[in-house]
Amino acid sequence: MTRKKRRLMVLLLAGLGLGTATALTLTAFQDNLVFFLSPSDVVARHPSGDRAFRLGGLVENGSVERHTGSDGRPLATFRVSDGPNAISVTYAGVLPDLFREGQGVVTLGRLLPDGSFRATEVLARHDETYMPPEVADALRRSGHWNPNQGAAPPAETWNTAPRGGRSGG
Repeated sequence: MTRKKRRLMVLLLAGLGLGTATALTLTAFQDNLVFFLSPSDVVARHPSGDRAFRLGGLVENGSVERHTGSDGRPLATFRVSDGPNAISVTYAGVLPDLFREGQGVVTLGRLLPDGSFRATEVLARHDETYMPPEVADALRRSGHWNPNQGAAPPAETWNTAPRGGRSGG
């Protein structure tokens, strides 16, 4: 083999290696990318159940039910609402100490075929003035909160707003 051909082969192999490494890196990033959706986004987009995402909003008053699963673990069901829509959420495990009705929550999990959400992680807000940024954005988009008019309204007033019916699983 001539010197030029060897150089060309080395460059081609280096390019192939760099391309493969880039493809593997991009694939790993895509698998770890988790999107945030509000209940209204879920109703509009109908995401598939094969991809995990974050669901956020406020826990509806009167929707929290606590049980013990067949395996003895705590099991909770509740509804997450952004006003016009609400999604039923099931979570197996101990809920955070700050979790309660009317508070902001972000859950990580997957949508089930029946339209409910199976959470693997539940994050509750950490003080009286904090609201997760994603939840605040969803409230602004749905028209239930204008930050210039003060704090977000209580969750129990959202479902009485003339913005359409509730939906979800």
